[in-house]
Amino acid sequence: MTTDATDVLRYTAFSADPAGGNPAGVVLDASGLDDAGMLEIAARLGYSETAFLTGPPAGLGGEPGRAFTLRFFSPKAEVSFCGHATVAASVALAERIGPGELLFATPAGTVPVSVTASEDGLRAVLTSVEPHVEEVEAADLAEALAALDWPEADLDPAIPPRIAYAGARHLVLGAATRARLAELDYDFARLEALMRRLDLTTVQLVHRSGPAEFHVRDPFPVGGVVEDPATGAAAAAFGAYARELGLVPAEAVLTLHQGEDMGRPGVLTVELRDGDPRVRVGGEGVRIPG
Repeated sequence: MTTDATDVLRYTAFSADPAGGNPAGVVLDASGLDDAGMLEIAARLGYSETAFLTGPPAGLGGEPGRAFTLRFFSPKAEVSFCGHATVAASVALAERIGPGELLFATPAGTVPVSVTASEDGLRAVLTSVEPHVEEVEAADLAEALAALDWPEADLDPAIPPRIAYAGARHLVLGAATRARLAELDYDFARLEALMRRLDLTTVQLVHRSGPAEFHVRDPFPVGGVVEDPATGAAAAAFGAYARELGLVPAEAVLTLHQGEDMGRPGVLTVELRDGDPRVRVGGEGVRIPG
């Protein structure tokens, strides 16, 4: 199979509007593609990630015909886990094989997804791999702030800097005001260099607007794009972070608004369950016409 002959679908995730949320490419049958071919398609498409599906590995489990291997490529490199492309792929599959339970073997681990249908369309909820949170070195934090051109005084002390993981690593930084979050104009090369050194996928910039409501933005220079419009992997990591640091109860449903400052508004729902360390991230998805 040549990359030119590959059928690449286009879906948006975390919005029912094709003009909102985060667009992703979806290749439902990538069995004839090698890594170079997948990277070529992702780079040509130019979305922050493209999802590539093949048959399941031995022993994955799941319902017959509803389990797959799922890989993600940005325009620059493979990514260990991508939430919005998982949602996009799940919606694309549900349109063809029906809503229900799906199971994906990803580079980060096994990710179950539940797809439901309503009169509003299809909605997918993924369950992350087990997350963790770690401290940020002072020098690394200073470099991140310098690359973002954020004075330290603009940070929200109630949202302390940490690196959070739920399939991919994200640096969480709290913005004291919504205006600070809206003003994103950073040094692309400098932030990319820091992120590569720390093995970060995005920087999760967060402003708290209510007890369980947040506005977020995600610079993504390591993927070759300035900003990710709606970031499911970062949402999962942030949910784990918020619970561990006591920002929210152990059992909670959070609403994350992302993409508004880019003109692509999306909504991500983050569910935390007491006694289960994993994080559930859900949202709507729809095919992009054309």
